[in-house]
Amino acid sequence: MKNKKCSHAVRRACLPVRQAIVLLSGGLDSAVTLYYAKKRGFSCSCLIFDYGQRHRKEIESAKKISRLFDCKAQVINIDLPHKGSALLDKKVKIPEHARTYGRVSSIPVTYVPARNIIFLSFALSFAETLSAEAIFIGAHSHDYSGYPDCRPEFYREFSRTIAQGTKAGVEGKAVKIYTPLIDKTKAEIIKLGISLGVPFQFTWSCYQGKKRPCGKCDSCYFRARGFGEAGIDDPLLVGSR
Repeated sequence: MKNKKCSHAVRRACLPVRQAIVLLSGGLDSAVTLYYAKKRGFSCSCLIFDYGQRHRKEIESAKKISRLFDCKAQVINIDLPHKGSALLDKKVKIPEHARTYGRVSSIPVTYVPARNIIFLSFALSFAETLSAEAIFIGAHSHDYSGYPDCRPEFYREFSRTIAQGTKAGVEGKAVKIYTPLIDKTKAEIIKLGISLGVPFQFTWSCYQGKKRPCGKCDSCYFRARGFGEAGIDDPLLVGSR
C-alpha cells in the first residue's frame, strides 16, 4: 500500500507557480515591492516604463535591480507627447521641497497625468496574457506628494474596474492588485527592504538625473527623511558629506 502521507516540501513542489507582474521604476519603493512579492512566493515578471522621463537613471536602475534579482524584465516605451508634467518637460523647473510634511495643499507639477492608470492598464493586459494572478505596485499614501493615484481609494476603484472590464474578472478570476506599502511610512519601507535584502545602493529616487541626488526635490526629501527615521545611512549619500 502506497504511503499517502506527503512531506511539506513535496506538497509545496506540487503547487502551481503563482505568477505576478511587478511595476519596477528603479526607485526605492518599487524595489522593496519586488523583493516583497518574491518573499510571498510569487514568480515575478517586471515591467519598466520608458515614458519620456527627463532622465534615464531610474530606468537603468530598474534594469540593474531586475538583473540582480534574476527575473524577467521588459521595457515598455510610451510616448506622452502632451507632456503635462515637470518630469516630462525640461522647460518646467523641478520644484524644491517647500511643503509641510503631511500637509499637501495642492498636487505638484511633478504629477504625471493618469500615470498609474496607464501603467496598471499595461500591466493588467500583460497579466491576462500570462494568466498571472497579481500585479504589485509600490504606491504608498503616507508621503505621496499629493498624487491622487497613490491613494488606497484609487486602487479599490481600479480593482472594481478589473472585475467588471476583463475576461478574467467576469470569469471570477480577477487579477488582484497588491499595494503592500500603501500604509507604511518611508522609514518602515526602508526597514522592510533591509530585512528583505534590497540593494538600495542601486535604487534612484531623485527627480534629477545627475551623478548624485540633488537633495532638494520632494523625492530626495522623503527618501532622506525615511533613512534618517530608520536610523540607516543612505548608501547613495555615504561619503558625500
